[in-house]
Amino acid sequence: MPRSLTAPRSTAPSPAPGRVRRVLPGLAVSVVVAVAAYALSLAVPAASTALVAILLGALAANIGVLPGVLRPGLDVAAKPVLRIGIVLLGLQLALGDILALGPGVIVLIVAVVAGGTAAGILLGRALRIPRTQALLIACGFSICGAAAVAAAAGALTPDREDGEDEEVATERFETQVATAVALVVVFGTVLIPLMPVLTGAFGLGDRAAGTWIGASVHEVAQVVAAGSLVGEDALRVAVLVKLGRVLLLAPMIALLVAAERRGRRRTDPAAAHGADDAGARRSGPPLVPLFVIGFLVAVAVRSTGLIPTAVLDVAKPVQTLCLAAAMFALGTGVRIALLRQVGGRPVVLAAAVTVVVGLLGGAGALLTS
Repeated sequence: MPRSLTAPRSTAPSPAPGRVRRVLPGLAVSVVVAVAAYALSLAVPAASTALVAILLGALAANIGVLPGVLRPGLDVAAKPVLRIGIVLLGLQLALGDILALGPGVIVLIVAVVAGGTAAGILLGRALRIPRTQALLIACGFSICGAAAVAAAAGALTPDREDGEDEEVATERFETQVATAVALVVVFGTVLIPLMPVLTGAFGLGDRAAGTWIGASVHEVAQVVAAGSLVGEDALRVAVLVKLGRVLLLAPMIALLVAAERRGRRRTDPAAAHGADDAGARRSGPPLVPLFVIGFLVAVAVRSTGLIPTAVLDVAKPVQTLCLAAAMFALGTGVRIALLRQVGGRPVVLAAAVTVVVGLLGGAGALLTS
């Protein structure tokens, strides 16, 4: 008789409760901070929930008040919770609203995302910045800020040098992610007061000003802050243009995954021939990650117009809290010591991509106004 039918049933406890206990402290702290940041944004509209959460995470990390017991829960907030937030973000996007901007603005959105990403990759090579670091900055600054950084991080495979331990490569990659998030916060925050000044200096009307802001500023929350300084009409256009950039998150991540797969096949003959070994099984994530599919489904469902307003009213704060919890967790990786360690080249790249995206956005706003 098979051993499985004769062996006594194990009385060992399931590992699930133990994992829940490990995860709960950090996850609870992330949620509490997200709620606090959200409450602050309701009281002070200029205080972006996501930005406040990131800054609180960075502050906590740098003053040393985060015990190690929080790390498992913070990891959950930075990955699964973030992906839930990205899926729910799709419910803000109705294709009809984006298409109503007109073909010129749609071309501009594609040009900003594609041009900014390409510029980030090419300038990263010129500056001899690691491939993954350049891609993270390029995606974050061209698409939708920290959420795009995190989405790209889920699609990338950490580079390993010859003979290097996987743990070392993973730690370096996490530093690169934290660096990209920190740079998004710094440069995006600078753009909040700068963009209204620039649009005023060029004498742009509300539509052109909103188009430039939406096409150039990194985070959705930063777009809202900058657009509101110009006016309601500019804010409405800016948010729609920015959400058009967010919509391109899905195809860009799919392209990134496809590029990762091609790169691995070139460097891993076993993976190229489909060999069933450990290397082949780790050939990379699926071509279209599950959360990206969820994001697209959410956009499609919202575009049908069948979702009741009451459901959207509930989904919006849930999405905000999920992203805020994730931003706090990502912010805990923003350590001053790490930024000093990576040097000035990522900062130069971030500034250059900001300029490229801003120039593309400004030119497009003038042409489409």
